[in-house]
Amino acid sequence: MGILIAIEGTDSSGKQTQSEKLYATLCEMGIKARLVSFPAYECDSSALVKMYLAGEFGTDPKDVNAYAASTFYAMDRFATFRKDWGRDYNDGTVIVADRYVPSNLIHQASKLDNEAEKDVFIKWLDELEYNHLGLPRPDVTIFLDMPTETAQKLMAERANKIDNSNKKDIHERNSEYLKKSYQNAKGIADKLLWDVIPCADKDGNVRDISDISKDILEIAKSKISGK
Repeated sequence: MGILIAIEGTDSSGKQTQSEKLYATLCEMGIKARLVSFPAYECDSSALVKMYLAGEFGTDPKDVNAYAASTFYAMDRFATFRKDWGRDYNDGTVIVADRYVPSNLIHQASKLDNEAEKDVFIKWLDELEYNHLGLPRPDVTIFLDMPTETAQKLMAERANKIDNSNKKDIHERNSEYLKKSYQNAKGIADKLLWDVIPCADKDGNVRDISDISKDILEIAKSKISGK
C-alpha cells in the first residue's frame, strides 16, 4: 500500500497551491508520487457535487443536509479510486490529496448544531467512506489554518474552479457558512489530532508560501520515512 497525505483547509486556504508544491518536491526527491484533487470536477462522478455547489438543490448550503451532501462527495472519491488512482495507491505510490474525506467533516459537519450531533456524524462518515466504500484512510491530515477574514480577501481574487468564471458557489458566497466551517474545522482538527499549520499571523497577514511549504514537507517526510 502507498501513503496518503490529505491537505485540508477551508476555502482559499492554499490547499491547491500547497498540494502541487508538495507533489513537485516529492518527485524531485525521487519519490513515486501522485497528485489527486477532490471534487474531481473533470469526471462525471462529480456531477452531483457540481449541481449542489451551483445551487440546484437550494441556494443555502443547509438546504441539503450534512448526510446527503456528504454522499455526493463520497461517491466522487469512490468512483475515482476504483477507476483511477487506487491502482497507484495499491502499488505503493505516495498520494497527495488536495482535499479528501476530512473535507466532509470541515464543511458538512458545520451544518450541525451541537457537539453530540457532530460526534454521531463523524462516526457515520468514518463508517461510510472508509468501511463501506473501502477508501483508504489518510496516513496524515494536514490542516491549513487560514482565518476566515483573510481567506475571504483571497477568495475575491480567484476564479471558480468548476467553470473558471468569477461566479462563487453556494459555500463561497455565504460568509456566515464560511465562518461556521472554519470554527467547526478548528474544533475537529483538535479532536482528531490533525497536523495544523498556521497560514497567517495574529494580524491576518498571510505567511510566505515557501515557509508553509517547508512545514508541510517536514510532516510529509516524517510520515514517509516512518512507514
